[in-house]
Amino acid sequence: MIPHLPRVLVVTMGGTIASVPAADGRDAVPRLGPAELLASVPGAEHVAAVRTESFRQYPSGDLSIADVVELAQLVHKRSGEVDGVVVTQGTDTLEETSFLLDLLLDAEAPPVVLTGAMRNPGLAGPDGPANLLAALRVAAAPQARGLGPLVVFADEIHLPRFVRKLHSSSVHAFGSPNTGPVGWVTEDRVRIPLVPRHREPLCAPASLPARLPSVGIVRIGLGADPLRPEHVTGLDGLVVEVFGGGHVPSAIVDSLVQITTRIPVVMATRTGAGELYESTYAFPGSERDLLDRGILSAGALDGTKARLLLILLIAAEARTEVIRERFTAATA
Repeated sequence: MIPHLPRVLVVTMGGTIASVPAADGRDAVPRLGPAELLASVPGAEHVAAVRTESFRQYPSGDLSIADVVELAQLVHKRSGEVDGVVVTQGTDTLEETSFLLDLLLDAEAPPVVLTGAMRNPGLAGPDGPANLLAALRVAAAPQARGLGPLVVFADEIHLPRFVRKLHSSSVHAFGSPNTGPVGWVTEDRVRIPLVPRHREPLCAPASLPARLPSVGIVRIGLGADPLRPEHVTGLDGLVVEVFGGGHVPSAIVDSLVQITTRIPVVMATRTGAGELYESTYAFPGSERDLLDRGILSAGALDGTKARLLLILLIAAEARTEVIRERFTAATA
């Protein structure tokens, strides 16, 4: 390591980037440790003075909210020791990890850059080394300071609140449908021309209760039946993925309203892009009808991120008006 280089901590959490297949090239599972990952990255030693920490070794579907809260606490603990942090994990839940960190980390935290891979090291053209090198460059770059967590994939830089996994297998799987990337990496240069607004974290990781609220997601489809009480038994909140700009079949409206008397209900568009309407339509089951009946709007957040935000808000014992304000702010 070269002493004058930026100090970057690489935290590994398993996933495809760390997965090794069997002898026949199939059935890959996470096995590679941080040192093995870095050994595959040409020139990493010229980008940063790298420290490593093996935090988890999971497929990303096995990561929990508690794991991400602990990860946020680790970042806080290491903040005075490093100039940036790179987190590697599986891509299935990478967008959710990044969004949770965005809600939990304050402006004093070092840049946190999340990345992963779509092709494991046993396949032709694995993308992990290139993604990790780009993530190291961004985490070490002065331009990334104060921006909050970022996602780097295929040399593009994305904001957690907008980034989504849009393809099951492409190496260009990640995109931000509503905004596009805020920057990019070319050769050894990091460009971030679209600087996001500063936002206060929702809460400190240490303030969260040991038992986090349970929030479910229901996707509405053609001819959907009314929701029954057993659909929400044991839930502390509910996210409903609705049609288009905020619509549901009129036949299920009353059942949704009944649920709002017990737990907060937030609607998010199931389309994957765009923002919910507020007053374009007024038929039964329209956005205006649902809002007037107490259903809360996720704005431009998708269902999975709306769920995470609602979990933290319920954990903080936020009142309905505060929940509404936080969802509005999340879109801005």
